[in-house]
Amino acid sequence: MTSWKLVEEWNHMGKWNKTSFVLLWGWLSLLLFSPYLIESGTTGDLSGVVGKYDNKEVIQEMNIIARGIYHIGDLNCHQLSHRSYSYNDNQMSFCARDTGIFLGLVVGFMYASRKRTVLTLPLVIAALIPIGLDGTIQLLTDYESTNPKRLITGLIAGAVTGVAIKIIADSLDNK
Repeated sequence: MTSWKLVEEWNHMGKWNKTSFVLLWGWLSLLLFSPYLIESGTTGDLSGVVGKYDNKEVIQEMNIIARGIYHIGDLNCHQLSHRSYSYNDNQMSFCARDTGIFLGLVVGFMYASRKRTVLTLPLVIAALIPIGLDGTIQLLTDYESTNPKRLITGLIAGAVTGVAIKIIADSLDNK
């Protein structure tokens, strides 16, 4: 696809599609590059619990962009170090499953931008079964999922949600 074709497609997108596109890609980019926005070896082990600001001492020393991303991650994710990826000798701001969900949002949105997609209840349920099974079995047994499995199950659930976001953006643009 040429750059002119991309510009032409962008110009034909409605404001809700443009807004969704920018927010999804912007957030994913910030999330994936957050370990590189700070000095190597800054984070240490961020393990904590959801809904609690566990790592205030570490996060308040970061630059404003990284601080915002890691603060959101600290409040909304357990950030267990063995369930998270690390780059630049820094743990990511979200665990592998959440990272998969955010990646899936972009993948689903982009897929639905190219193909006319219809979401049905059976499809939504089928997409949520892997994440539900993996998390529930892990919770109730000694089974410990791997980060690649967490990433993939999150990606599947996120992709269906990304398709839903595209459908919603289209309906808002058509009003």
